[in-house]
Amino acid sequence: MPPLLLTALILATWELACRALQVPAYLLPPPRAVATALVDRAPLLAASAAATFWMALQALIVAGLLGGGLALAVSMNASAERAVRPVAVALQVTPVVAIAPLVLIWTGLDHADRAVVVLAAAVAFFPLFSGVLTGLKSADPDLERLFDLYGASPLQRLIRLRLPAALPFVLEGLRVASGLAVIGAVVAEFVSGSGATQGLAWRLLEAGNRLRTADMLAALVWLMVMGLALNALVSALERRARAAR
Repeated sequence: MPPLLLTALILATWELACRALQVPAYLLPPPRAVATALVDRAPLLAASAAATFWMALQALIVAGLLGGGLALAVSMNASAERAVRPVAVALQVTPVVAIAPLVLIWTGLDHADRAVVVLAAAVAFFPLFSGVLTGLKSADPDLERLFDLYGASPLQRLIRLRLPAALPFVLEGLRVASGLAVIGAVVAEFVSGSGATQGLAWRLLEAGNRLRTADMLAALVWLMVMGLALNALVSALERRARAAR
């Protein structure tokens, strides 16, 4: 109830302020105009949101496979970890807009959707890599010594000790990466400079070029809903994983 009341208060204040101050619609449309845009453009925005959501989901899966797999591989060898970690950090701190032109060339100018997935995966990679690696190294030292005492094999140690200990870190990394995947997908759509993906970023650019601010805000509402849906999906996976544990 409190979030609903706060949202209603914000929307009412926004509506009254737009009327009282006579704010131009191109500058800030009232909530009523945004609601009208949401209804009128619902089929188009829904299709664009589905396209962006699918690309963000693909990016999250790719980042999970690459980041988790690499973390699992280097966790077995301290020298490999020291060699790989700076490269992973360098990838994380490199702005996606800086590598977007290269990725577009490598994936093909006719395949902008592939470029968006790659760029979004690059943004979501580090939280998963760092979370899995930190989690695999967080096992109780006493239990590690116990496994040494019983002569456990590396595979037994990984399955029975380190993976269960890493689960909370993996889930937290997945939660962070899911939000970054959405952000990365939208930013990648912006910098790709192509409407081939037909995602929400393209709808924002299209509406902005025509000064249709209500349509822009309607697209942002869909973007927030999409982000919440992906977060809910990750939360559902987290609950299932904790219940299975």
